Amino acid sequence: MSLDCGIVGLPNVGKSTIFSALTAAPAAAENFPFCTIDPNIGIVDLPDERLDFIAGVFQPKKKTPATVRFVDIAGLIKGASQGEGLGNQFLANIRETSVIAQVVRCFENPDIMHVRDNANTSAPIDPESDILTINMELALADLETIRKRQEKVTKAIRAMGKDEEKKLAAWTSAVAKIRPLLEDGKSARQAALTDEEKNAVYDMHLLTIKPQLYVCNIDEDSIEPGTNEYVEVVKRIAAEEKSDVVVICGKFEADLSEITEDADRREFMDSVGLKESGLSVLARRTYHLMGLRTFFTGGPDECRAWTIHAGDTAPKAAGVIHTDFEKGFIKAEAYTIDDLKKYGSEAKIREAGKYRIEGKDYIVQDGDVLFFKFNV
Repeated sequence: MSLDCGIVGLPNVGKSTIFSALTAAPAAAENFPFCTIDPNIGIVDLPDERLDFIAGVFQPKKKTPATVRFVDIAGLIKGASQGEGLGNQFLANIRETSVIAQVVRCFENPDIMHVRDNANTSAPIDPESDILTINMELALADLETIRKRQEKVTKAIRAMGKDEEKKLAAWTSAVAKIRPLLEDGKSARQAALTDEEKNAVYDMHLLTIKPQLYVCNIDEDSIEPGTNEYVEVVKRIAAEEKSDVVVICGKFEADLSEITEDADRREFMDSVGLKESGLSVLARRTYHLMGLRTFFTGGPDECRAWTIHAGDTAPKAAGVIHTDFEKGFIKAEAYTIDDLKKYGSEAKIREAGKYRIEGKDYIVQDGDVLFFKFNV
C-alpha cells in the first residue's frame, strides 16, 4: 500500500476542483456524476515555514520540500459496495491509499447537481446524510471483506483444529470488536484494538480502519469562520469519531493556485481574512495523519526536508538520503530548528552546548536538523 491520501466523496462535491488546486494541474471537473473515472494522482509540495527559515540562514542554491501524494477518486453513491456507479473499481482505488480525505459539500449552488442515492436524481444539500452514505458504503465493503476472510478462517480451523484456532485468536477477537461497528455504519478505526489485534487484521486493508479527515468545501460567502451551518454539522460528526476537519473554499483555492507571486497571493488571502491557504493546512494534516515526520539537512548547496516515519531511528533516517548512509552509519550530528531560531547559527548552537551527537538508537524527532557521518 502506497503512502497516498485518497480524496473521496459523493459526485459533484468539489473533489476534483480541490485536487486541481492542490496539484496546480488540471483534473476533470465537469457537472455530471462519475466525471472522474480513472484516479488522478498528484504530488504536492508540503508547505513548511521551518524549511523556509533554514534556507534563510544558509542561503542555498536549492531548496527542496517534502511532498504528499494525493489521489482524486471518482464519486461514490449509495450502492457502491454492490457495484453501483462503477463502485467496485472506485473502492479498490480507495483500498490502495493509506489515508482518506472525505470531501463534504457545504455550499448551495443550483447550477451544480447534488446526488446521493441515485446518480440521476438531484438531492438536497445535507452533510450528515452525505457522510452517512459514504461511511455506510465503506462499512458494507469492509463487512464483505470480513465475510470472505471468515469463510477461510472457519475452514482453516476445521482442518487444523485447536492450534489454528489459537493462532487466529487475535483476528477473531479483533473482528468481534469491529463487526458491530460496521453493521451500525461506523468505522473499524473506532474499535479499541490491541496492537496484536491490529496486526492480525492489517492484511485485509479495511477501508474504514484507515485514518480519515473531513474536508468541508464551502462557498466564497462563508470563508469567515462560524458563518456556515453545514460546517458545524460536519465538525459535530467528526468530533464523535475523533476525526479532524479542514475547511476549504475550492473555488477560492483554485483562483489562488493561479497566482504565482507571493505578494499577490498574500494580498488575495488577506482580502478574505485568510492567514494560510486551506490546501496548505490539508497537505500538512494529511502528512501527519499518515504517520510521516520531517527532518532537515542544510548547507550552501541545498536545504532539504526529508520524510521519515514517526519512530524511525537515525540510521533509518540516514538511509532515506542514501542506502550507504544507513549501512555505514557512525553517528548523527543534530540540533533542532527551534535551536537555530533561538541562536541564529550552527556556531552559536555549539557555543550554547545544544549541538548533539546521536548514535544508532536515537529516535529522530520532527524538526531535527541532521548531519550524518558514515563509513562504507
